[in-house]
Amino acid sequence: MKMFVVFVMLLHVSQHALAVVVEVNEGERSVLLPCLYSGSTPEDNPTVTWTCSDLDPKSVHLRRAGGDDLRGQNQRYRERTSMNRYALITKDFSLTLRKPTKTDSGNYTCSISNGRQERRLRDIQLKVKDQQVDVKVREGSQSVILPCKTTPDLPEATRVEWTRSDLGLMTVHVYANRNDELMTQDEVYRDRTMTNEDLLRTGDLSLTLKHPTERDSGGYICTIYRDKDILTQKVVLQVKKPFPSWATAVLVLLVLLVVSGGLTYYFRHYFMKDYEVKVDSGEESVRLPCKAIVRFLKDTRVEWTNRDNRKVHVYENGRDQRGEQYQFYRGRTEMNRNLLKFGNFSLTLKLPTDDDSSTYTCTISRKGKFLKKKQVELHVRVPQEEVDSGVESILLPCETTINLPEVAKVEWKTRFNRKVHVYENGSDQLQDQDHRYSGRTKMNEDRLRTGDLSLTLKYPTDWDTDTYTCTTYSREGNILMKKQVELKVKVCQKELEELESVELPFKTSKNLPEDAEVVWRDSNDRKVHVYKNGSDQPDEQHQLYRDRTKMNEDPLRTGDLSLTLKYPTDGDKGGYSCRVYGEMQRYKRVLLRVKDCQVEEGEGAEPVQLPFKTTANLPGDTKVQWKVSGDKMVHVYENGSDQPHKQHQDYKDRTEMKEDLLKTGDLSLTLKHPTERDSGEYRCEVDGEVKRNKTVHLKVKGRVQVQDQTGDIRNRSSSIDPTPLMADQSV
Repeated sequence: MKMFVVFVMLLHVSQHALAVVVEVNEGERSVLLPCLYSGSTPEDNPTVTWTCSDLDPKSVHLRRAGGDDLRGQNQRYRERTSMNRYALITKDFSLTLRKPTKTDSGNYTCSISNGRQERRLRDIQLKVKDQQVDVKVREGSQSVILPCKTTPDLPEATRVEWTRSDLGLMTVHVYANRNDELMTQDEVYRDRTMTNEDLLRTGDLSLTLKHPTERDSGGYICTIYRDKDILTQKVVLQVKKPFPSWATAVLVLLVLLVVSGGLTYYFRHYFMKDYEVKVDSGEESVRLPCKAIVRFLKDTRVEWTNRDNRKVHVYENGRDQRGEQYQFYRGRTEMNRNLLKFGNFSLTLKLPTDDDSSTYTCTISRKGKFLKKKQVELHVRVPQEEVDSGVESILLPCETTINLPEVAKVEWKTRFNRKVHVYENGSDQLQDQDHRYSGRTKMNEDRLRTGDLSLTLKYPTDWDTDTYTCTTYSREGNILMKKQVELKVKVCQKELEELESVELPFKTSKNLPEDAEVVWRDSNDRKVHVYKNGSDQPDEQHQLYRDRTKMNEDPLRTGDLSLTLKYPTDGDKGGYSCRVYGEMQRYKRVLLRVKDCQVEEGEGAEPVQLPFKTTANLPGDTKVQWKVSGDKMVHVYENGSDQPHKQHQDYKDRTEMKEDLLKTGDLSLTLKHPTERDSGEYRCEVDGEVKRNKTVHLKVKGRVQVQDQTGDIRNRSSSIDPTPLMADQSV
């Protein structure tokens, strides 16, 4: 409680920090909007909100204790924002915005609240630029300058980073603490970069790159960390290399021979700069083509790298250099040495999966001198299965035509290597299975003979959304086949008008362990219902749900963990999660939508009732308040009676609640003599040992006077067009 008091005190401190400027170039993968907090987070309902004042709706991202709540998010940011999953623990509320565009430029605010009061933590001005400087140079030049200039007299603590924007996180040059920091520099640029002297005073942060080669071509980002601002400038470098005279002669010869044999088609790969290759998951191998007209000698070096500049395969001095190969590719790559002398440097990649989807670069050099570079874009296609949460089971297909030995091992795993199902030595090895899948998986009979290694997953929930890999091994542990399938389980959604009750469904495998604990929570991480030690635990339940929840009899034996929520209101809408703790773990989410209660009446009508029914026998000290437009008090019931002296004067002698309301649970409000200005959003709040809330939207239509041709005056609802009646119309 002490922490909460401190937080409320901080909320009243006027502390509006100057806006931090963050710049990024359009087309970059992402941009980080920094927001670090050193204060105390509220214990009750902590919420971090990112908004953009230039938009409507303003919501960019919202994080609660139970996770992201993106229901009110502006659609332009859909699937483009993320925060650290432990943000409320680490107090790093920074926001990552993917694929920034010019229209994302604007003023962003990071705030934290406890549901009642809000504190503004950081204002950020995001500038997404489409400007870039193009620099061209010939290979063989002594050096080239990559320009980057800003305001002079920069602070001494300014940090300057030059990076490659097209090769992942490759560091080209770093200047910090008034010195060059070369320890983090990529080896490709070692001893080849230089910045100007006195750059902080002049503001000229340009980089000199010595001995540029064709492999240096690409996008460069100059990032300036000035105080709390993050400024960027983009430079695109193109290093041109003259076409060799001997290659020109060969090209002319090939053109002359087109009509006699179609050699241009045969040699097309020698002149293509980039390739695109698509393959299905489960194929034995895929070939990444790379052909070039270069003179191949024994000391020629062929280096294949991926998008992250990891070495996939290296060939030099007449043999493969396995020691330089990144471990992820060991035992899976092969080059045909007999084709090297013909300029064919293609690479065979065995057992491709979606993790292999990347841009691969084939670089050919000799004695450190660059000769040729080509790229291959590889897409590994993975079949997709989509299913609704709540179905009995889903089949993850995996069939092979390979003659599998009787001693083969079959293993199903998730993307993060959780064992879903293992078959070995002629039987299922359930002891090796991850507890999340205990009792929920099954494979066909005689699977090795038929080659049908498909897996049946029972009672799938959104927790099971993942990429699953089926791998078969020989007795020696060699991989015989690998195939993937992507499973997407839709979140269960329930939408309803206000009813007596609603069921949040969750059925799973039967006979769960007796010591299993079942916990239902809402999107604010409040405990909705707890079942453990063989019975419900109402003492652990949040006040909002007291006496309003019920689970079926013997849920662990039947596997029916569904929850009945009584008297649902608009305050109950949102995400609910059920988690089973213990030897067998289970998880499911349900999204509940409760339509807003709306009451519509004409002005001057009989009294109107704002309905609200909840559980009976509420505690005697319960306080009931009806409010409108925020905190305008409409009616107060406290200490067993109405409190008219706490009521706003607009509602004096116009409201009434039923007798014995706490006993019956009928908290409806009667409003007498409604007028058009009574229209609005009314909220009933129940406070005390048990908490409840509900919102009712009231619309009172005004009246207008219409005069007919005879001079008679009639009242009509304002929703009717007040056009004078024609002579032949009756009133």
